[in-house]
Amino acid sequence: MTKLIWGTVGERFYETGVDRGVLYLDGASGVPWNGLISVSESPSGGEAKPYYQDGFKYANSAAPEEFNASIEAYTYPDEFAVCDGTSAMANGLYITQQQRKSFGLSYRTRVGNDVSNIDHGYKIHIIYNAQANPSEKSYSTSSDDPEASTFSWDISTRQTKFQDPSFGVKYGSHLILDSRIIYPWAMEIIEKTLYGDATTEPSLPDPQTLLSLFVDNALLKITDNGDGTWTAVGPDEAITMLNDDTFEINWPSAVMLDEYNYTISSL
Repeated sequence: MTKLIWGTVGERFYETGVDRGVLYLDGASGVPWNGLISVSESPSGGEAKPYYQDGFKYANSAAPEEFNASIEAYTYPDEFAVCDGTSAMANGLYITQQQRKSFGLSYRTRVGNDVSNIDHGYKIHIIYNAQANPSEKSYSTSSDDPEASTFSWDISTRQTKFQDPSFGVKYGSHLILDSRIIYPWAMEIIEKTLYGDATTEPSLPDPQTLLSLFVDNALLKITDNGDGTWTAVGPDEAITMLNDDTFEINWPSAVMLDEYNYTISSL
């Protein structure tokens, strides 16, 4: 039996801050969202619906949930104008109240603890199929103590399908990647895709591509060939060939049972 212990050193976690905002439009490279102040997540739906029989509650069934949020920022990318219903009629001439274009968004939140503070870890949030809803914009006169105006938008989302043999089928519009748990090389390749590098344009991968990136870089698949041999498929970092006949498994869950045997899990 294990006795519960509260407040263990290194396990007093908290989340704070938002940074690395990136806007994604269909067919275009991602652009940084400078001046991002906050992203407030506010799911709707999901309420329990009770069912009664003979005057007694015999079941609670949760309704489908939708992901909504609000964004606050000091400024926004020029590319976001079409998402806010603003269209250019000519160079420097814009008209509002136009059709709003859907967009994707990613941002990062920091995870801290009582040892490493906010450098303990982080979470990358990815939002698909977002739609900005009309919101109030307020302008006030200048004064001796001016304050920077802020912009805000409420956003709603449309669920999309995430399907892969490794995970099954899920529907949603908001993904979270936790750096404390995901294997570093998997996070690295996903960040390279989202943020770009010297040879890669930043982009929001479609759901199938994102799952494929995760499977190819975060899963180790072992197949028993039935003839005393096995085949391993996974990240290059997982297995290192020492020579033609000897290899080393570099996997977090690999445990040596003896000189010749491992026990291993893929996740």
